[in-house]
Amino acid sequence: MFSVSTYKERRKKLSSLVKQGVILLLGNNESPMNYPANTYSFRQDSTFLYFVGLDIPEIAVMIDIDNQKTTLYGNDVGIEDIIWTGTLPSMSERASLTGIENVKPFSELEKDVKKAMASKQTVHFTPPYRHDNMILLSDMLNIPINNLKTVASMELIRAIVMLRSIKDKDEIAHLDDIQQYGYEMHVTAMKMAQEGMHEQKIAGIIEGIALQYGARVSFPTILSKHGEIFHNHHHNHILKKGDLMLCDAGFESNLGYATDHTRTTPVGGTFTQQQREIYEIVLSAKNKAFEMAKPGVYYRDIHLQASKVIAEGLKALGLMKGDVNEAVDAGAHALFFPHGLGHMMGLDVHDMEDLGENHIGYDTTIQRSDQFGLSYVRMARKLQAGFVITDEPGIYFIPELIELWKSEHKLENFINYSKLESYLTFGGIRLEDDVLITDTGSRLLGEKRIPITVDEVYHTVTK
Repeated sequence: MFSVSTYKERRKKLSSLVKQGVILLLGNNESPMNYPANTYSFRQDSTFLYFVGLDIPEIAVMIDIDNQKTTLYGNDVGIEDIIWTGTLPSMSERASLTGIENVKPFSELEKDVKKAMASKQTVHFTPPYRHDNMILLSDMLNIPINNLKTVASMELIRAIVMLRSIKDKDEIAHLDDIQQYGYEMHVTAMKMAQEGMHEQKIAGIIEGIALQYGARVSFPTILSKHGEIFHNHHHNHILKKGDLMLCDAGFESNLGYATDHTRTTPVGGTFTQQQREIYEIVLSAKNKAFEMAKPGVYYRDIHLQASKVIAEGLKALGLMKGDVNEAVDAGAHALFFPHGLGHMMGLDVHDMEDLGENHIGYDTTIQRSDQFGLSYVRMARKLQAGFVITDEPGIYFIPELIELWKSEHKLENFINYSKLESYLTFGGIRLEDDVLITDTGSRLLGEKRIPITVDEVYHTVTK
């Protein structure tokens, strides 16, 4: 946990932004895998971690703004629990770690919420994503489960986004520190990208790195020779010479903060000519995006500039044609780069997206496009100092998408479909780093950048 004063100050700022009523912050509960006593690894709600810091199940906090009172709800363990878990701190002891003076049993939460409602106080809550909390909220507030997300407090959502978007110095220091584990995971994967290696073994080894530091991966590892499948969690293949191995993986710390990197490595360390040409285009797009990232610039504008670098590079190879600006305006590049340039990152690998993607990556000054590709941009709004974002352009050859567009003669004035035949088994390349927006520009998080140039990749894999 951070200091007591950190959590008290965060809740104070939250109260000043919401102004009236009560704020209900629900922690998460244990989630059974196949029967009640056999649970998934516990993961606390990120907003709860940010404002309270307590990483245990079955607790909640109510901030009564009108009466300037904050209460922690949770139960002390009894002897039957201690037999299984050992002695644990009392709820009062836990409350002292986060600067909360009032503690009540969890059973008192519903009574206090209904009391607030009877007093005509507004009960502010965020959109629930766990079904047990949906049921709890529905029962307490007398709101049908299917309506909870639509009646969640926009005032609270906006306040949380405003506060959590700007990382403070302690968060930045922590994010810098944990980059070393992401580095170790990815360099290990790169070294293991050898002929005859099973993808599953590599995925298991790098996930074990996170576990050996008492933590976990920040999302299910994506590691595959089929990099054209964006969220490919299947590790079923044996690597062979000529394959590209895309590894998108991250480390999550005990405080809940994430890393998120992607590297694409040729098996054995040496790119073919075709692979190197595409790789260099992706790296150029990535460098262009990093160069442009600074306060006051819309991230969608940076996405579009990176897209133009990709279109220009593909045009030079004869895969695209025509005016590059017109091609990007029409969305022709999205055949090869259909996703957004990046996303917010912090306590969640896609930070705060449980609150609603449009509330995080968009605001009143910029709206989501309905154009294919551009509509998938998660982070579009104007950058501010303190934002932590990912920078992850890619080029992919998705056979099904290519065949569909070709059959429809879609944007054929910008795409040379005949030349794509030799790329249908190429796969995909994505390169991703974690970036902090500073007062004057941006910088990569961490002390060491994961090897990324063609030469760096070769020397990492072969030494």
